[in-house]
Amino acid sequence: MIVSHRGKVPVIDPTATVAASAVVCGDVTLGPGVRVLHGAVITAEDGKVTLGADVVVMENALVKARRGHDVSIGDAVVVGPHAHLNGATIGSECFLATGAAVFPGAVVGDGCEVRIRGVVQVNTTLAAGTMVPIGWIAAGTPATLFPPDRHEEVWAIQQDLDFPGTVYGVARGTSMRDLLRGQSEFYAAHGDDEVIG
Repeated sequence: MIVSHRGKVPVIDPTATVAASAVVCGDVTLGPGVRVLHGAVITAEDGKVTLGADVVVMENALVKARRGHDVSIGDAVVVGPHAHLNGATIGSECFLATGAAVFPGAVVGDGCEVRIRGVVQVNTTLAAGTMVPIGWIAAGTPATLFPPDRHEEVWAIQQDLDFPGTVYGVARGTSMRDLLRGQSEFYAAHGDDEVIG
């Protein structure tokens, strides 16, 4: 399904394909040979999403841009099933495996692998060719890699990366009621979306 959002219409190369149950919404550009498989969602919400050539976005993956955090994906990239890519820059020839999560402000260099359930935290930079092991967490710039059982060490870096400010535009400590009131108002704009294809 191709959807106009806030007056922005996706631009899809004639050689790209979007599965019938996938959604491409807003200011999105799909390059040559892009494949968006069933259940995948590519959405630009006050941001822009650009996919290079021969990118495959697999089943049920989410690629999302937001205000101040565009998404740019190079050429020959796999975004695996159930992967979550939000407001990040991904170089060419990268592999984001099943369930990988890449957060706003992250930069993933050319030839990187983020393996199953790997996480690249907000405002983190992975040097070209870096591999995040299964279930591990990359945090900081340059990234330090941590196994999931080292939460305190991850938090020591992550708290300075400003997740609430980067993702929601609020100060740490903002109440969930206030945070979600703002998010609810922002996402109400989808009520005006128009299916165009």
